[in-house]
Amino acid sequence: MAHNDTILETRGLTKEFRGFTAVNEVNLRVRRGSIHALIGPNGAGKTTCFNLLTKFLVPTSGQIVFNGVDITRERPSQIACRGIIRSFQISAVFPHLTVLQNVRIGLQRAVGTAFHFWRSARSLDTLDARAIELLDEVGLADYAQWRAVELPYGRKRALEIATTLAMDPELMLLDEPTQGMGHEDVDRVTALIRKVAAGRTILMVEHNMNVIAGISDRITVLQRGEVLAEGTYDEVSANPQVVEAYMGSAADGLRGAHA
Repeated sequence: MAHNDTILETRGLTKEFRGFTAVNEVNLRVRRGSIHALIGPNGAGKTTCFNLLTKFLVPTSGQIVFNGVDITRERPSQIACRGIIRSFQISAVFPHLTVLQNVRIGLQRAVGTAFHFWRSARSLDTLDARAIELLDEVGLADYAQWRAVELPYGRKRALEIATTLAMDPELMLLDEPTQGMGHEDVDRVTALIRKVAAGRTILMVEHNMNVIAGISDRITVLQRGEVLAEGTYDEVSANPQVVEAYMGSAADGLRGAHA
């Protein structure tokens, strides 16, 4: 992979907690413009990896390189300013604001007016047109005036993706975007991820192997904090070590990949 094709790279990324190694010497390379999935059985270290990438945790050792720049020592706010935006596993929306207001807050953060609430309401109205565009992109235009708390579960996840998009991410980190969903919502959110991936890079932790098979360009499998395998879905799912890792931890095999 040519250097400029790599948007994110980790080199020997390691995190130890009081003698327990949660992530051990992980070398990850994410290709620009791809959907890259991070999978693995329970306790494999996927969420810890995400927390290291967004600097919610500080690595014990190793490097994180984004667009050729070493960002290992940067603060979470600096990481976000560079365009690495994480969509949270627990819907990170303001429940009692409307869908439109939630997206507008994301846009305010992106343009730096987050703390300018004393400005006239008109200055915020200029963000509405963009907010409505984003809602349209995620299929929520008809829900603009609903309060977030009133949305069905799958639509809440779509709102979460819209607020993430409002931050104009270059790299989106999606943490189990289809967790807890029924088939219809899973299909809708999967189609949405495929749609918003155009012109962006997505790194996702996901347990639903049908989703992974359908949209991932590349998959990294973690086991006990280490990279067990990497490749396309066909390559990874045919790997005996991967099958064994999943069979050992989940009764329904690869489909039970849950972090």
